[in-house]
Amino acid sequence: MPNYRRSYVPGGTWFFTVNLFDRHSDLLTRHLTELRWAIQKIKLRYPFEIDAWVVLPDHMHCIWSLPAGDSDYSARWREIKKSFTKSLNYAARPVWQKRFWEHCIRDEQDYAAHMNYVYINPLKHGLVDKVSDWPFSSFHRDVKRGLYPADWAGESGDLNTGERR
Repeated sequence: MPNYRRSYVPGGTWFFTVNLFDRHSDLLTRHLTELRWAIQKIKLRYPFEIDAWVVLPDHMHCIWSLPAGDSDYSARWREIKKSFTKSLNYAARPVWQKRFWEHCIRDEQDYAAHMNYVYINPLKHGLVDKVSDWPFSSFHRDVKRGLYPADWAGESGDLNTGERR
């Protein structure tokens, strides 16, 4: 049996992959309103900054920055998952995979690579022909902020960050 060890860095910035139990489901995009509500609710109780987020039908990727002195991203994920599940009245059926994958962002280059990975993911999965066509992404927010051009399509290297699926 694997021995899972999580790294905790107070005030750190983290890349996450969170998967549904059923990897053929479209639950996340079909119930985006409930997911957003759960995230907003938990953010009020356990603050964090959303650097990037993309929601795909069966999984999501995001980058969070935690407040100084706070390293408890696990509590945030536990509460988001629980709140979303309750909103769907799915108590008897598993909704989420038990674990999630996290990676502590180490430097600006690592941050940029993971930001690009988040945004290119719908294209990687063949859900759209252009990154800007995927509606469930903070990419559009970052285009408005001038951080990405609207026609950004990523680089081939953005598809491989070493993420385990």
